[in-house]
Amino acid sequence: MAQKTANSNQLTFWDHLDQLRGSLFRILAAVVALGFVAFAFKEQLFNILLAPKNNNFLTYRLLERVLGTVGDDFKVDLINTGLAQQFMVHLKAAFAVGFLVASPYILHVLYSFVSPALYHSERRVAVRLVGGGYLMFIMGVALNYFLIFPLTFRFLGTYQVSADVPNLISLESYMSTLLMLSLAMGLMFELPVLSWLLARMGFVSADFMRRYRRHAVVAILVVAAVITPTADVFTLSVVSLPIYLLYELGIVIAARAEKHHTKA
Repeated sequence: MAQKTANSNQLTFWDHLDQLRGSLFRILAAVVALGFVAFAFKEQLFNILLAPKNNNFLTYRLLERVLGTVGDDFKVDLINTGLAQQFMVHLKAAFAVGFLVASPYILHVLYSFVSPALYHSERRVAVRLVGGGYLMFIMGVALNYFLIFPLTFRFLGTYQVSADVPNLISLESYMSTLLMLSLAMGLMFELPVLSWLLARMGFVSADFMRRYRRHAVVAILVVAAVITPTADVFTLSVVSLPIYLLYELGIVIAARAEKHHTKA
C-alpha cells in the first residue's frame, strides 16, 4: 500500500505553520522580484501590452491575410486622465506580469508544501491536476491576448454613433479590460480540468453534462455577460463561444475519466 512520507506524520501543527509561512514568503519574494524586473523594463513591457491597439498587430495581419481584409486601418490613441494614473497602471501591470511569470515557481512551492501529506497515487493525480490546470490557464490568457481582446478592442475602440463623437479611451480603461479579461479567460479555461476532477470523484458524469447542455449554454451566456466589460452582442459572442467549446471538451474528458475510474 502506498504510504505518506514519514516526516509528514512527525511534524507538529506549529511546524506545518512555519513551513506554510516560509512557503508564502518565498512566493511573495518571487512575485515582488519579478514584478520589479518587469517594472524596470517599462518600454518592452508596454510594447507587448499595448500592441493590440495598433493596426500591425499579429492577429490583424493574420486575419487580413486569411480574409483579405479586416476593415480600414486603425490606430487608437490612449489618453491619461489622472496625475498618478500612468505610474499606478505601470505598477499594476508590472506586478501582474511578475505574478504570471512566477506562477510555475508558485505552483512548485505549494506542491512541495502539500505533497508530503499525500499518498503516492494522490501525488500523481495532483501533478496531473496542477500541470493541466496551469497549462489551460496559460492557454486562456494567450487566447485572450491574441484573439478575444484584440477583436473586442478593435470593434469597441473604433465604434462611433456619430462622427461628431470621437472615442477618447483612457489607459486605465484599456489596461483594466485587458487584465480582467485575461484573468477571466484563464479561469474559464479551467473548465475541462474541473470536469475531469469532478468526474473522477463521481460528482458529475458525461451523460449529466450532455443532459444539461442547454442549461449550460444559458449559464455560459450569463457568465460571459458578467465578465465582459460591455454588454454588446459582439463581445458577448467572442467570449461565450470559447467557453462553450470548453464545455464540450469537458464532456469528452469527463467520459474518459469515467472509463478510467471504472477500470480502476
